[in-house]
Amino acid sequence: MPKSPSKNPPVSDFVTDEGNGGETHQHVDIGADHGDASAHLTTDMGIRISDNQNSLKAGVRGPALLEDFVLREKIFHFDHERIPERIVHARGSAAHGVFECTKAIPHLTKAAPFQEKGKQTPLFTRFSTVAGGAGSVDTPRDVRGFAVKFYTEEGNWDLVGNNIPVFFIQDAIKFPDLIHAVKMEADRGYPQAASAHDTFWDFIGLMPEAMHMIMWAMSDRTIPRSLRMMEGFGIHTFKLVNAEGQSTLAKFHWKPVQGIQSTTWDEAVKIAGADPDFHRRDLFEAIDGGQFPQWDFGIQVIDEEMAAGLPYDILDSTKLIPEELVPVEIIGRMTLNRNPDNFFAETEQVAYCPANVVPGIDFSNDPLLQGRLFSYLDTQLKRLGSTNFHQLPINAPKCPVMNFQRDGHMQMAVPKGRANYEPNSLSEAGEAAGPRECPMSGFATHPTNLEPNDGNEKVRMRPELFADHFSQARMFYRSQTEVEQGHMVSALVFELSKVGLEHVRNRVLARLVNVDETLAARVADGLAMPLPAATTVAREPVDLDLSPALSIHKQSEPMLAGRKVAILFAEGSDGKTIADLQAAIKEAGATPFLVAPKVGGIATTKGPLKADGQLAGSPSVLFDAVALVLSPEGAAVLTGEAAAVQFVMDAFAHCKAIGADKGAKALLDKAGVEPDDGVTALGADFIAAAGQRFWDREAKVRLPV
Repeated sequence: MPKSPSKNPPVSDFVTDEGNGGETHQHVDIGADHGDASAHLTTDMGIRISDNQNSLKAGVRGPALLEDFVLREKIFHFDHERIPERIVHARGSAAHGVFECTKAIPHLTKAAPFQEKGKQTPLFTRFSTVAGGAGSVDTPRDVRGFAVKFYTEEGNWDLVGNNIPVFFIQDAIKFPDLIHAVKMEADRGYPQAASAHDTFWDFIGLMPEAMHMIMWAMSDRTIPRSLRMMEGFGIHTFKLVNAEGQSTLAKFHWKPVQGIQSTTWDEAVKIAGADPDFHRRDLFEAIDGGQFPQWDFGIQVIDEEMAAGLPYDILDSTKLIPEELVPVEIIGRMTLNRNPDNFFAETEQVAYCPANVVPGIDFSNDPLLQGRLFSYLDTQLKRLGSTNFHQLPINAPKCPVMNFQRDGHMQMAVPKGRANYEPNSLSEAGEAAGPRECPMSGFATHPTNLEPNDGNEKVRMRPELFADHFSQARMFYRSQTEVEQGHMVSALVFELSKVGLEHVRNRVLARLVNVDETLAARVADGLAMPLPAATTVAREPVDLDLSPALSIHKQSEPMLAGRKVAILFAEGSDGKTIADLQAAIKEAGATPFLVAPKVGGIATTKGPLKADGQLAGSPSVLFDAVALVLSPEGAAVLTGEAAAVQFVMDAFAHCKAIGADKGAKALLDKAGVEPDDGVTALGADFIAAAGQRFWDREAKVRLPV
């Protein structure tokens, strides 16, 4: 057994950044101070492993090789560690819908969904958290999966991505390590669905390539207000191939028509207690109520010359291409318009696989993508128990399926005939010979690499540009508003405060210095720790142009449509005001929700009125804005109710719009509400304010970090 470290090693000694581009070929030093040097890492067959950081590729920038038994065994074992729940993305919500092409691009791709404007393709989309189990809550700080299954007439295309355009690692061989580190700790079984613990940050501190993703993970992107209000990304660079066989590099984007919106951390924590199914309920109710979520689908197109001139490698999944450099061209729209009929049969049994592509879509040599092409099929086999999982209705293509695959557990088809092989000549005996390959219309891998290959050697290395782990992390942080930067600092302080090992905190701080010294200093101050020196790097970071598109606040516009607004009322409230407010909220495309101390009926000036939710069970964290319709007497009574005071306090602290009539003054005063642009009278001013947050208010309710 490897020995535990005998002391906390200094940051500069723990990771050796050397050779083959420095950090591109990392090895953890397990010398005398860090473990038993004789405890060699081996495969399950006892074969010593020379490199556990890089998969075997055909050239530094070439595709991964099937002969890499280290990669295959590691991912194979990882894929089969849990049954039947997904190891990652276990908690999901999904819906049926349709994709409509709004701009045909046959000059770029022959893929069926993009051949003509107005063409519609049915689809099934699943959103998910990554780290938690199926029974975890909806609102932890976590990456969200964003997977779309297009049922095209040429077969299924699965675009399996996240709500973040980059990832933690560059090579799929590290994926089991990443997930082991972020999952609940092996000896104690907690924390569930949380990254604020020792093992995750220990791994992150030792993997500088993760620092860009950490900036995203600690931003408001990982605490979304709604699944309907997230961006989606294909993450990897793919190829588009047209009918003439010409290929172009591309990245895929989903942009929510509902706008991007997140919660605050305090809000997310309280939502988890008030409604663990907050996102699942929000998506279901929006579709059920006819407020169909929509996303514009766009592509970033990159030619070979541009790709070669970038200061980063487009095969590196820890990097993105700023929209200011390559604008996103909108070519379609997805509308989710039908909830699943059965959660298990559809949402749970749906099986996505990045290897499912149609003619016109092809893969790049991204080493993370290459590993995913192997992993997902293997995972679905273990989870669904049969090679025939593609026959389940939610997974079945909506085009003819003809091949010689036979038998297997849970075979649902009844193949006829004697021939179960190809080629065969049994048609001469009066039987159908069966399907044959289609050289003209079938999928064919694009014959040339747009990426230059610098040799044919079999290597475990990464390209030189992969070694820059900090430039884009710096670009992301500095592209945020001051408020968003403050949220990131607070997130890092919270997460690292849960880390018990001081040397781990120290190492992460040293990495943060490479991103931005002011950021690192603020986090260190929040932890009451001295700021360490920056770690040495193999490739010095550069100051890239800032990208406003990376900021939620810089792109947000007031939008009330699709949101939910609470109306708090009590004994003696004005019934006409409530009715008028409900009508105005509906006219703006939002959903009004009546909250009262009792749900069965409360006397208003227009008679008894039933509430949609009881006050203690409907806190303001569940809503985008709140309105208080109270008589002076009713407000006075509510000042003695902690749930009512907290209702208003949280709405104010979370920078939401608060509309109130004059009768509500006592409750506003008790909750410490101070006048600002987001505290309005009821009416048009409130409707205009309700679709936004008032971030200037944070200075009144929260100490700066």
